[in-house]
Amino acid sequence: MKGTTLVRAYLPHAQAAWLGPRHTPMARVPRSALFEAPLTDGGAYELSWSDPEGHEHRHADPYSFPPELPLEELAAFNRGEHRRVQRLLGAHPRERAGVAGTRFAVWAPNAERVSVVGDFNRWDGRCHPMDVRADSGVWELFVPGVGVGTLYKFEIRNRDSGEILLRADPFAREAEKPEHSASRVAASEYAWADADWFKQRPDWRTAPMSVYEVHAGSWRRHADGRFYSYRELAESLVPYVRELGFTHLELMPVTEHPYEPSWGYQTTSYFAPSTRFGTPDDLRHLVDCCHQAGLGVILDWVPGHFPSDEHALVRFDGTALYEHADPRRGLHPHWGTLVFNYGRNEVRSFLVSSAVYWLEEFHLDGLRVDAVASMLYLDYGREAGEWLPNVHGGKENLEAITFLQALNSATHGECPGSFTVAEESTAWPAVTRPDWLGGLGFSMKWNMGWMHDTLAYLHQDPIHRRYHHERLTFGLLYAFSENFVLPFSHDEVVHGKGSLAARMPGDPWQRFANLRLLFSYQFTYPGKKLLFMGDEFGMPAEWSHSGQLPWGLLEAPDHAGLRRLVCDLARIYRQEPALHLQDFEAQGFEWIDCHDVTQSTLSYLRHGAEHSLLVVLNFTPVVRHGYRVGVPRPGRYEELLNSDAAIYGGSNVGNLGSLPAQATPWMGRSHSLSLTLPPLGALVLRVPGDR
Repeated sequence: MKGTTLVRAYLPHAQAAWLGPRHTPMARVPRSALFEAPLTDGGAYELSWSDPEGHEHRHADPYSFPPELPLEELAAFNRGEHRRVQRLLGAHPRERAGVAGTRFAVWAPNAERVSVVGDFNRWDGRCHPMDVRADSGVWELFVPGVGVGTLYKFEIRNRDSGEILLRADPFAREAEKPEHSASRVAASEYAWADADWFKQRPDWRTAPMSVYEVHAGSWRRHADGRFYSYRELAESLVPYVRELGFTHLELMPVTEHPYEPSWGYQTTSYFAPSTRFGTPDDLRHLVDCCHQAGLGVILDWVPGHFPSDEHALVRFDGTALYEHADPRRGLHPHWGTLVFNYGRNEVRSFLVSSAVYWLEEFHLDGLRVDAVASMLYLDYGREAGEWLPNVHGGKENLEAITFLQALNSATHGECPGSFTVAEESTAWPAVTRPDWLGGLGFSMKWNMGWMHDTLAYLHQDPIHRRYHHERLTFGLLYAFSENFVLPFSHDEVVHGKGSLAARMPGDPWQRFANLRLLFSYQFTYPGKKLLFMGDEFGMPAEWSHSGQLPWGLLEAPDHAGLRRLVCDLARIYRQEPALHLQDFEAQGFEWIDCHDVTQSTLSYLRHGAEHSLLVVLNFTPVVRHGYRVGVPRPGRYEELLNSDAAIYGGSNVGNLGSLPAQATPWMGRSHSLSLTLPPLGALVLRVPGDR
């Protein structure tokens, strides 16, 4: 009949079926689960059917809605140029033609068939096969009646092998609890209250930045072992970090990860926060509370590798889609994880979109990018013959370089004021220089060399430190070649290294004095600062992810004293421009004496726009009476901090507030101070007058 459309519906669980609002009976096609009936009205239509249990079902037919993803945007995804692919792919609750449902889309170019499955169709891949969009490799389907909270996966049949795979959504914005692996349809209703933060967000280049690194699962736990939720962390962690005086909170990865002992570094969901601690909106609440308290927030983000959990990205459509097929490129031998194929356009769109998503959707201020060195070198962790060279025969991963440059260009361009921090442990040049100068484009880089040299030096018994003095001075030869962060991170208190306190030599008093000296050195040295949770009060044992920090130690005077010193260091660092204004500029630092090997001391100046500070460090347990230091000008030098003060647990050897400079030439300067240097102690004094 003219104007009539024959509708066929595949309903494998139906006993009988009807079409449209008139409840027109549909005839079963013999020996099949197909039902058919003529449709005289155009547009979307409804199906009704009864199952063997006698339950009736009614919904709009998904196949009455045409595909809607714009082909030009899919083309940008295929070219590797899309910066917000999560707005196309994944699960998006929406309304079409007055019908509520969810649009599903997934990239699976080597699939013969892709279906979306879930509780809504008994996890039966026959019910909702998806439409492929031209040659984009993207499959799409709008499913009426499916809304927020629905669990789902994609069932994929590989076109070559016929293998049937069940995969979580790579673009899911919420995942099922980690003991399970489905994705969950999600939508945010969060109302942000941090507009004032973004109006006056500090410029990371010149502002103080002291970072408190936290593993959300082990900062605190309930008495029964349950994790603190994101909202509970907002109530307890935020005021604690604020009281310490830090400027930023850094979260170790809270992207969803099945394997708890990976600490989040084996990420399976690049757009979903871990449900261990609550919902995505609960995480938004934590970030919002940080901003309202004046704290920036950094997320540890992991594009360097992903795990081989079979529900996730590995051989996603039956082929090496996100990873390299050749294990010499696609497998990390150290970690048993897989390496992203950074040269594939769609993978680049996926990862760049993930970075922009976290910054935009969760109002984060920065991303710390994990394991950059493993991305840059094709021979990372490999022996000869276990890796493939690049097209020029070298070991540099040219595709990863291009990806990192694109990543930093996108985050800086799309999210002005945000920053990226590279954990890069080699001497790769220009990590924090723009790509147009041949750099990778990161904002900052962890100074791993300074960290290793400093801890190796402090590990020495003071009587031997004179033979290792260059470990303290060598770092200034390259201190301004990059924009550095000085990290004492979680990596320094795991894998048999012991705690920072346990690595300090001497009796208990000397160990704490060394810690006070270590942190004083860190907070007065050029560069931004990072401490791992618990370091501020001297954890005696190595960190474990399976418990909580030993908070009872704060009842002990030595632990409480160390924490009090860290608070004062953070306050002085924040309040004194000389300690942060020119963290990345050579003119912000000036040696007074770096050659006193015999007495194991250092003295230097930190310069701000108007005032300077004098720092003197004594790395031996010997009190130095009458220790003379050349100074830049006459006047009284005010002592701002003495790490040996009694309130910090020290012996209270000091200089009684302020000292007058003497007209005694010393170290090539016209004036000098005669100081009493406390044992294993640090002095910070304000230089009088304007620069």
